[in-house]
Amino acid sequence: MRKIPTYIGLWLIWCYQRLISPAFGGRAVCRFTPTCSEYTKTAILRYGLLRGTVMGIRRILRCRPGGGFGFDPVP
Repeated sequence: MRKIPTYIGLWLIWCYQRLISPAFGGRAVCRFTPTCSEYTKTAILRYGLLRGTVMGIRRILRCRPGGGFGFDPVP
């Protein structure tokens, strides 16, 4: 039963990566490697939906001018 919300979260990320991100230029606009969506997906798989989502949100908040760039893997 706990896996259903996780699958829904991963499906939402998949939809973003396939439908929304290409409209904004895809990987070309991301400041980090891996991209924020890949980072969030990995964090959800590794730490669960709640903690992984929080980690992804924190990463997205750093994705701004002056907020850093480069290689930033999931801990």
